Amino acid sequence: MFEKVRDIIVDTLSCEMEDVTMEADLAEDLGADSLDAVELNIALEEQLGLSIADDDRPNMKTVGDIVRYLEALEANKESNNSAI
Repeated sequence: MFEKVRDIIVDTLSCEMEDVTMEADLAEDLGADSLDAVELNIALEEQLGLSIADDDRPNMKTVGDIVRYLEALEANKESNNSAI
């Protein structure tokens, strides 16, 4: 999941791949402003086929926050699909 998220961040924020680490802060380390954050969320949702809840967006400050959130979403989606 990290590699997918990293590639989307690099494309969306036009930053260097080596700057995108699990610890990287979107605003402080990668220079993302609020508009960049919205564009990133849209790109993540479209390219990964997952929906990010509006209430959860403010809690995603680092790349690691995003990766962990998306991994949990994906796991929850898979467990729901297997229950059908």
